[in-house]
Amino acid sequence: MSLRPGEEPLERRAVISGIGQSAVGRRLGRSDLELTVEAALEAIADAGLTRDDIDGISTYPGMGAGTPGFGGPTTPDVQDALGLSLNWHDGGGEGPAQMRAVMAAALAVAAGLARHVLVYRTVSEGSAQGTGGRQGIGVGSGGGGAPRFGGFMQWSLPFGAASAANWLAMVAQRRVHEFGLTREQLGQIALNGRRNAALNPKAVYRDPLSMEDYLAARMITTPLCLFDCDAPCDGSTAVIVSHRDVAGDLDHAAVHINALGTALRGRPSWDQFDDMTTMAARDAAASMWERTDLTPADVDTAQLYDGFSVLTIVWLEALGFCGRGESGPFVAGGANIARDGLLPLNTAGGQLSGGRLHGFGLIHEACVQLRGAGGERQVVRPGGRVPEVAAVANGGGPIAGTMLLTRGVR
Repeated sequence: MSLRPGEEPLERRAVISGIGQSAVGRRLGRSDLELTVEAALEAIADAGLTRDDIDGISTYPGMGAGTPGFGGPTTPDVQDALGLSLNWHDGGGEGPAQMRAVMAAALAVAAGLARHVLVYRTVSEGSAQGTGGRQGIGVGSGGGGAPRFGGFMQWSLPFGAASAANWLAMVAQRRVHEFGLTREQLGQIALNGRRNAALNPKAVYRDPLSMEDYLAARMITTPLCLFDCDAPCDGSTAVIVSHRDVAGDLDHAAVHINALGTALRGRPSWDQFDDMTTMAARDAAASMWERTDLTPADVDTAQLYDGFSVLTIVWLEALGFCGRGESGPFVAGGANIARDGLLPLNTAGGQLSGGRLHGFGLIHEACVQLRGAGGERQVVRPGGRVPEVAAVANGGGPIAGTMLLTRGVR
């Protein structure tokens, strides 16, 4: 909903004061809890805090939900491991995609329920899949015989559509039909991510990738090939969401939360959304811009969800970086989305090359860029300035969330 004139969005009372990330790799063979503690301790120290200062905790999806390696440790497990005394805690899988955990933390801080909230997202899908391939949602999760499903999956499974890759391939096909999206345009999302990943020591894939390599890769679900799909991995990312009055105490620039995008105004369906070319990204983005005076032209870098390359294509339009149906031509050739381009995109490699940290790697990278701490991959805007505004998006099927982050002045 739109704000009343002069009303400040509550999320602006919160900043991201600390960030941390564990080791990241295809198959680290370490426990979810160990990875989480590593990321959490780094984030707490980065914020200049101790464990005694942390009075809130939040995660996605909570309760260890999902297929093996997906859910991460529960908040009670992490609270116990770190010895935290909490005034507020939260975890859940329903809401504006993965970043709902950060959004909930920001609003808890704004409401005075907590002052410093540890937010984490941990995956070990690389180790969980072993030597086999990726499995669809709910497939291969144990038990004998064929599992039974309710909801929409009872209609999609008979056609072999067990994976979000299948469902989002329909979005890509619709964009091919309606807007003339080409595989070469989709490929630029993968190529851009790989170029940036080469400068990220933690990235899963750092070897060069050519358009010829991309086009020759095996098809997964038309028109999405192997390099259109993110790379399952192990790793944990943590951020500390604090009240904004601590910003001046930090030894680095605080990252301010300027606006959240949380809306879902269409049918919550993978295959029957009212506009299959936009999905929920359309609504989340619209609601974010309703909460700020900033515009797409003010954004210095975009960290946009790339669980599948077509989602990034959708987000570029939903967030207003180009017109409807224009994201294919916008990314063609790769110049506009390069680190020195009009809109530097997924500067740590995204999930296609950096690894499937399920959206939290994108939040981490936005903070790195706004702090000017990107090293070789640091974005430098015209005039030699460090980025001041970053857009971050998670999800993009029938659930989506987005945030606008700004650099604090030290």
